[in-house]
Amino acid sequence: MTEQLTAAKFQKELQALSSAAELKKIQRYFKSGEGDYAAGDKFIGVRMGDVFALAKKYSTMPLSEIEKLLESPVHEARVGAVSIMDFQARNKKTEAIRRKDLFDLYLRRHDRINNWDLVDRSAPHVVGGYLADKPRKILYQLARSKNVWERRTAIVSTFYFIRQGEVDDTFKIAELLVQDKHDLIHKAAGGWVREAGKKDRVRWLAFLDQHAATMPRTMLRYAIEHLDQKQREHYLKLKG
Repeated sequence: MTEQLTAAKFQKELQALSSAAELKKIQRYFKSGEGDYAAGDKFIGVRMGDVFALAKKYSTMPLSEIEKLLESPVHEARVGAVSIMDFQARNKKTEAIRRKDLFDLYLRRHDRINNWDLVDRSAPHVVGGYLADKPRKILYQLARSKNVWERRTAIVSTFYFIRQGEVDDTFKIAELLVQDKHDLIHKAAGGWVREAGKKDRVRWLAFLDQHAATMPRTMLRYAIEHLDQKQREHYLKLKG
């Protein structure tokens, strides 16, 4: 069965799900400034829910075919590719060697995982899940990368650790990113600090006490989102 799960067949089914109406919605979304997509990205107008459902259908696709999907200029096809990777990484029956292959593919083809939605869809389980019981030096290397998507992978991958009650890497990597210049890093780092704070409130507030005055305002707003009004006002005043 897996031999039939090819990138070409996936893209054919994906095209059949496209619509002019959905394409207009996507185009309006990006004209609003919400997206920051790579030059040359092409959209065909497929609802993300439909992309995910198709990826689920193709969830046993061979790695070589997943890589072909990653090479597609069609953004929805690459969403499908990383979704398949995510489904395989989440599957408890997936063997250790396959998890390593998925991890290696993610890093080797990070040039094709080149937007926030692609990173967020796959990094927590493909990267974070793989590193759960391993050294995490690679995340600190990614956090120092010149590539914004690699930096986003560094922080987003720690969501897996947060779910396990581990917050140390999240706070350490957020500290490396606290002066980042990119808005999509501000949002990710702030959001993940907030999520880590749900597990360790003392560490959360200590991080804010140290960095609130100097971190980017967007990062701060995301980081304090679930504090009470008085605490939010306190940290915003520190920012000035």
